[in-house]
Amino acid sequence: MALSSVQITGTGQLLELSRQLRAVSGAPIQRNMARRIRRAAEPLHRDMQDTIRHLPLASDARRAGSRGGSSPTSRPFRATLAEAVRISVRTTGNPGARVFVDKGRLPRDISVGVLYQLNDGRLRHPVFGNRRRWTNQRTPALWWDRQVRQHTPRMQSEVARVLDDVRRQLT
Repeated sequence: MALSSVQITGTGQLLELSRQLRAVSGAPIQRNMARRIRRAAEPLHRDMQDTIRHLPLASDARRAGSRGGSSPTSRPFRATLAEAVRISVRTTGNPGARVFVDKGRLPRDISVGVLYQLNDGRLRHPVFGNRRRWTNQRTPALWWDRQVRQHTPRMQSEVARVLDDVRRQLT
């Protein structure tokens, strides 16, 4: 699974159900389905944010003669990343739920590539934005993938239940 986008779709079933909803123009049914699919993805969303907020980041040791000091920004790094994790639910086109990192919610100096690095167990970044000095930080590898794998069976069963309920309402 891709790091920046987690999708739970039952492509054929969701597409067919989406077509049926459009044909019947069941707006209340469609809203109810979207709300229930979002509710199925919310535990993953919350756990992903909590994991990012509490992700241990260990720095490499400082070299002799290097200076230390406080961050020039007051922005907490992990909290900023956690707030960028979003849920998107679509019932038309390519229906399903998606948990992803919204690039628009990240500050300009933090890219989505940072999360790819964190998932690999390392984070290489400039020291306080100085592109001539770089540092490495370490974290447990594959934390994003682990969270997704842990939640996938529950989400798939809940989405299947929602689809069955909507099918029953349409017939």
